[in-house]
Amino acid sequence: WTSVLRRHDKQDRPAMKTFSATPADIDKKWIIIDAEGVVLGRLASIIAMRLRGKHKATFTPHMDMGDNVIVVNADKIQMTGKKREEPFYWHTGHPGGIKSRTKQEILEGKHPERVVYQAVKRMLPGNRLSRQQMTNLRIYAGTEHGHEAQAPEVLDVKSMNKKNTRS
Repeated sequence: WTSVLRRHDKQDRPAMKTFSATPADIDKKWIIIDAEGVVLGRLASIIAMRLRGKHKATFTPHMDMGDNVIVVNADKIQMTGKKREEPFYWHTGHPGGIKSRTKQEILEGKHPERVVYQAVKRMLPGNRLSRQQMTNLRIYAGTEHGHEAQAPEVLDVKSMNKKNTRS
């Protein structure tokens, strides 16, 4: 009977320690993603996961552990259904100042990368850490980017899942 009690005694077991990353443990990489032909929501969820660092075994919720993400060809993303006709809304701050623009209008306008930016931003929690993590995201409408010196690794989103692309 004493052996049964001893088996359930917590003092005999080694204590488990939860890993919590410190700034010295953080290893940020640079990755580049080609958004041409990739579905917007699937792309945004992969980018949000990379920005937070949830793909790493050492993920710590209160630390900025994520990678630096470069997105090229943001103007050539795909959307399913009638999502191109869905509007983005914003308010100017003045009475009656609600405005909207469809995703199609934004993609054809001056700053098509804002569609991807908003999609990623809305997949992150709305706190100070998320705003800090969004500074690690760089989005370019074309193929040119100024980050060759960082030697970014290519992340092929198209080959991860056949549903990630749309023809």
